[in-house]
Amino acid sequence: MQSRVELPPETGLRMATMNESDNYYRRGLGLKAQVKPVLQAEYGSTVVEAMKASDHQLKAGRLTFRMAKSLGFCYGVDRAVEYAYETCRKFPDRRIFLVGEIIHNPLVNRQLESMGVVFLYPDVEGNFDFAQVEPSDVVILPAFGVAIDAFERLRNIGCVLVDTTCGSVLHVWKRVESYSRDGFTALIHGKFRHEETRATSSQVLKHDGGSFLVVRNLDELDLVCNFIRGSVPADAIRTAFVGKTSEGFDPEVHLARIGVANQTTMLATESLEIARVVGEAIRDRWGEAELQNRFRSFDTICSATQDRQDAVLDLMQQEPDMMLVIGGYNSSNTTNLANICADHVRTYHIETDRSIDPVRRTISHKQVATGEVLEESDWLPTEGELEIGLTAGASTPDSLIGRTVERILLSLGEDPELVLAKALAATPD
Repeated sequence: MQSRVELPPETGLRMATMNESDNYYRRGLGLKAQVKPVLQAEYGSTVVEAMKASDHQLKAGRLTFRMAKSLGFCYGVDRAVEYAYETCRKFPDRRIFLVGEIIHNPLVNRQLESMGVVFLYPDVEGNFDFAQVEPSDVVILPAFGVAIDAFERLRNIGCVLVDTTCGSVLHVWKRVESYSRDGFTALIHGKFRHEETRATSSQVLKHDGGSFLVVRNLDELDLVCNFIRGSVPADAIRTAFVGKTSEGFDPEVHLARIGVANQTTMLATESLEIARVVGEAIRDRWGEAELQNRFRSFDTICSATQDRQDAVLDLMQQEPDMMLVIGGYNSSNTTNLANICADHVRTYHIETDRSIDPVRRTISHKQVATGEVLEESDWLPTEGELEIGLTAGASTPDSLIGRTVERILLSLGEDPELVLAKALAATPD
């Protein structure tokens, strides 16, 4: 029986006609206990558990691993993957689609593909084609969320929706929606082509005249602030931010009142600095008395992103010889971890454990400075004490971290099973 119900408040979405129990799932599908052992078998790691129990360290001869105390799957990612597995179990006889990628991790996405999930990828403009989706199908919304128009089109199809949007993302949506409601332009620190930023920016469209502008970094922001202060013409903003603003964006009108938000996986220190710099520019233009009427900023930085960045900085208090950062090359939070590490020590950003070849003693990694993926040989010193630091993005499962450790051990002629056995024997009960 169809009934008119309100979607959960945290989605910030309008009223919708759908069956609350059969057509929209936001808080799981009731199969957590059934999928938990499967998830542990596929994404857990005895190596990682042993390291956590031994002060996040592992020793093997001349080699010492030091692992950041916060790394890998965050709560939102863990929840999204769990819901995807629950979906496959609950609807074994239906076609299951996923809007984009569930998270930015190739291992997890490949696993879902092997389970029969069909991935729907956007065009270059970020738009999705849902022509093949039918009312009898099931569609999973990713942890990044989806833009309002995509949600509305899926809702109108009448298919089952499983919404895995992260709570931290929903928090940002709430902020930018409130900016729009109150007549402020949402200035979003993020990557304008990123799924999350596209979804976040769409939230301003709930209100007539809602506007947004996406800035990637402080360099782009510098142009915006110079315009606010009156030293740059409006056309310079229009030219520099093509495709990065709401339709009909008028700098003279829309940069007079600004609310700052951010893509949750950006570099936290940069997001905070962007908010400070914008507030300073508005104060310079209109004065202290007008600041409250023209500027808003709330801390929308994801706590998991912050924790992982803080944990890396803590690790750098005693710098290792090198850092390995594990996670998808298209993962924003992983890239930012690599950037932080590279400011201190030699850093390798690898996508999976298979980026390391123990036989050829090579490593395939994404260069932090250029973004180029290249293969490097003889990257591990053959003599002397060696300390390797480890961290991983919020979409990286423990299994990849553990297997990476094992491949490094093999590269240095160590037996991973013996090393693990010794570590487990030394682990306090």
